Order: sequence, then C-alpha cells, then structure tokens
Amino acid sequence: MMDQKNLLIAIVLSVVILIGFQYFFEAIHPPVPVAPHQPAKTATTVKPAENAPAPGVRVPGMVPTAAAVRSRAAALAEEPRVKIETPRLSGSLSLVGGRLDDLSLINYHDTVNPKSPHVVLLEPTGTKDPYFAQFGWIAGNAEAATLKLPGPQTRWSSSGGALTPDHPVTLTWDNGAGLVFSRTISVDKNYMFTWHDSVRNAGNAPVSLIPYGLISRIGIPSASGSAYSFREAFEGLVGAFGGGSLQEVKYSSLKPGKPVNYSAAGGWLGFSDEYWLTALIPPQNLPLKAEFRVVDEDGIDRYQADYSGPPLTIAPGKTATADTRFFGGAKEVNLLDAYADTGIPQFDRAVDFGWLYFLSKPIFQVLEFFNRLLGNFGLAILLFTLITKIVFFPLANKSYRAMSKMRLLQPEMQKLRERYPDDKQKQQQEIMALYKRVGANPLAGCLPMVIQIPVFWALYEVLYVTIEMRHAPFFGWIHDLSAPDPTSFANLFGLIPWSPPHILMIGAWPLIMGVTMYLQQKLNPQPVDPMQAKMFMALPIVFTYMLSAFPAGLVIYWAWNNTLSVAQQWVIMHRAGAA
Repeated sequence: MMDQKNLLIAIVLSVVILIGFQYFFEAIHPPVPVAPHQPAKTATTVKPAENAPAPGVRVPGMVPTAAAVRSRAAALAEEPRVKIETPRLSGSLSLVGGRLDDLSLINYHDTVNPKSPHVVLLEPTGTKDPYFAQFGWIAGNAEAATLKLPGPQTRWSSSGGALTPDHPVTLTWDNGAGLVFSRTISVDKNYMFTWHDSVRNAGNAPVSLIPYGLISRIGIPSASGSAYSFREAFEGLVGAFGGGSLQEVKYSSLKPGKPVNYSAAGGWLGFSDEYWLTALIPPQNLPLKAEFRVVDEDGIDRYQADYSGPPLTIAPGKTATADTRFFGGAKEVNLLDAYADTGIPQFDRAVDFGWLYFLSKPIFQVLEFFNRLLGNFGLAILLFTLITKIVFFPLANKSYRAMSKMRLLQPEMQKLRERYPDDKQKQQQEIMALYKRVGANPLAGCLPMVIQIPVFWALYEVLYVTIEMRHAPFFGWIHDLSAPDPTSFANLFGLIPWSPPHILMIGAWPLIMGVTMYLQQKLNPQPVDPMQAKMFMALPIVFTYMLSAFPAGLVIYWAWNNTLSVAQQWVIMHRAGAA
C-alpha cells in the first residue's frame, strides 16, 4: 500500500501546488505600503540638491469631468485635433490641452473575429471612461506662480499635417507675457512617442519652471481573462525607479488622500492592464518625484500616475528644454525587451510572468521561435512538448522501468498482505524487503508527474499573460489558445442549439486529455486496496473537469504529453514483460 499512498500523495500535492501556490506567494509578498509623500523603500532615494525636484510641488490633478457623458465620436469632434497614423496605431492629439487622448491599436481586435473593432487604448475627456496622457509645466517659484502657463484648456497651434513616424508635429503657444512654449512630438513605428518641450523666455526676468507628465484614467478596467483564470494578471499602477525592482500598486490599494510616492534618479511609471501598457519614461539621468493617487469625485474613482522633474531656471533670452517618452500599446515581450535594452530599467517586467519568471519567459521564447518555424503556436506547443520528453527521456525511462518492476511484484505483494492480514507493520517490513531484493523504488513512479508540474505552470503563465498567445489559433474549433475549449459535451459539441451553463462547459480537448490520462493510469501498478482503486479511477474525471477551465493550449499540451508518456511507458513495460 505504501507505493500507492505515495503516488496518491504526490498527485494531490501537485494539484495543490498547481492552483494554490500562486495565491500563497502573492499573499506573502503584498505591495510594500508607502506612507504619503515618502519614497518607496525599494526605490533609490535622491538627496536634496540644487537640481532636485522642488519639495511640495504637486502635479496638476485630473481634467474636470464633462457635464454630460458623450459618445466617443462626439467627444472627438468637439476639439481641433492632429491625426496619428502609424503602422500600428491610429488616433489623434487634442490641440486643447495638447493631450494624447485618442489611441487605437490597429493590429489587435476586441474578439477573435478579425472584423471586430480595434482595441481602443486611450479615450478623450467627456466620454464614459476617459484615459489620456498630458504634459506641461509647473511654477517653480513664487514669481512663476503668477505667470500664465499652459493647462488642460490651453489651445495650441499645430505645424500642420498628421503625426507619422516620418513626420513629427510641433505645437506652439504664446502666453502673451514673454514665454513662448513649443512642443515637438514624434513617434516610432511601434508604440513609443517622444515629447520634446521647450520654453523661450522673451521677458526681462528669469523664470523657474518644473516639467511634469501624467496619465489619468477613470474606473478600473475589467480583466480579460478573469472568467477562466486561476489567478489574476496584475492590473493597476506600475513603475520602476532608480534602477530598483518593479513597483506594483493595485487599484484597491490606493485610497483617496493617501498617495503612494517615490523619489529616485530615473525610472518609469504608468498603468498596466492584462495585455496593454501606458507608461511615462522621463530622462534616466535626472531625479524625479513620482506619485500614484486616486480621487473620489461623486462616487467615481479617478486614478493618476504622474511625475515632476527638477526645476529649470530660464534666464531672459534663453530657452530651456525637457524631454520625455510615452509608451502606449501592447505588452509584446520582444518589443518591451528591446525598449528595456535602450536604458529603461525593468521595462520588460511589465509582462506579468509570475513567480516562475525565470522559467516562463524562456519557455515563451522557445515557443515563439517554434511558431516562427511552424506558423502556429499550437504546433509550437506540440514540438516543445516532444523536445521536453526527449530531454527528460533518461529520467522517465528509469521511472517507467521502476513501475514495470512494481507491476510485476503485485502478485507477491498481495500474497504478503494475505499472509499477514492483521500485522500492518510486518506487511510493510516484508514489502520493503521485497523492494530492496529486486531493486524497485515505489517513489520512482511519481517522478514523471512531479517533474512536469513546474513546466505545466510556467506554460500556463505564458498562455495567460502574453499578448502573443491572445487569439492565437490552433486547428478546428480552437481559435484562441489562451481561452478554454469553447465546445461542450452537454450540447453534443454544438450539434444541439443550446448554450450550456458554465459548469457543463467541458469541451472536446479536456475529454481527450481525460482519456489519455486514463490510459496512462491503466499502465501504472493498480492499487490493491478497493478504496484507493476507486480514488485513482476518479482522478481522470477530476482532472478533466478541472482543466476544462484552463486555456486550450495547456490542455493540448497535457493531452499530447500523456500520449507520448503512454507510448513510452507501454514500450518499456512490454520489453520488461509487465504489459
């Protein structure tokens, strides 16, 4: 009985680790609470200096909510705009406030249907859920506080033409009191904008100004995968400061009047959704003050991530400049890696690979390479599984040989139990002596399942959090490897025109996986104890139901892995005379 109990314990522990450890890990590593107006413990604190951000300076708050909510088209038509046209983005800049508040990702759609609307990232003010980026200047001293500075309602003039990767746009505004503001905006072929702000002082006295940038949004986005995921990808405010680790602040952690503050040399900050990211990236060689905050206005939560740089003193006749970058797009792994390599610390960690980052990311990179070769992520998963089986072939061989010996020993083990029916201790002693005599290891049979648990979970992370897997098709009825199998046995896989409840959504691939698991189980040594035999018989059913809620790509991996294991195990046991 010892061998069966050990195997049962290993399976149960594997399931517990598979589902529960993520929650446990996140529970013991909550976001570090930061007192208002204090730097985060993990950020690099900057000592006060002449070029440090001025103490007590506050970035302007959110743009006031419009009196009435309008449609997106109506809100866009109300203000003069500059079109944005790139290979991957479409939208516009508002000349009122100089805001970036209209951005759609033309390579991504709301659903797997290629005719569905493009994903809309940024929304203008006046709509239901405004989401925008804004840049400007704050008064750096008492004298500058009396000056008229560009604000949310400032109407800028444009140099003309659409903003494209080959055609930057320049906005200008004269305050009529000696300061002329200029803003040149450029964009690359992906999702990175560059803001080059300058101020020319045509007055008779020096002026001190502080550059700032902010991202503002109303409401909390709905998680795309929460309906079927066993953990939630991080969604909230995110950043990295002073070369430190990634800082994540969930929406629920922010309270009105209690902002989270950071002071550091360089860094970036913004909002992270499951697949999308907006981020402010100030110059990395300058100190900054960053803040995450929420304001409750008439029951509506308005979130903001902002930063302010060091004050700039502009002498009469001189010009001061401030540069920053803004990222607004999909969290594509290779693209974020490339941006991180340009000197944006921890930018690649915006993809939430979880606690198995060191394993999940290499698996993704392997799958992406295979996808480029085969043209299908589903085939890439099958090839990855095959190579994994080859890598672990020696270990699996040893394990299956041990199980073959255990299968051959079952008649003798049954005789020992019948010989000592009332002496459990003597039973175990004799069984262990039998194991030692023939060189059998009752724990060896657990290894094939145990060693694949980390790979299984890492692959789950890859399927769940990477934009590359979103809407990635396989063959037949699987149009999205990152979503569960859409079919159900309850309506005969679509033959009956009825949509079963979620509890009955057990598709074809989970059933295939269950069959392969049952076949593999039949090759293992069978429990002598009737109760254990019933428990083992129920395991394929339990796993079939449990995995029906997992991404289809993961179920395909498990079914294919089981099939390869059954073939390998049958050959070994046949040669050993145990089949």
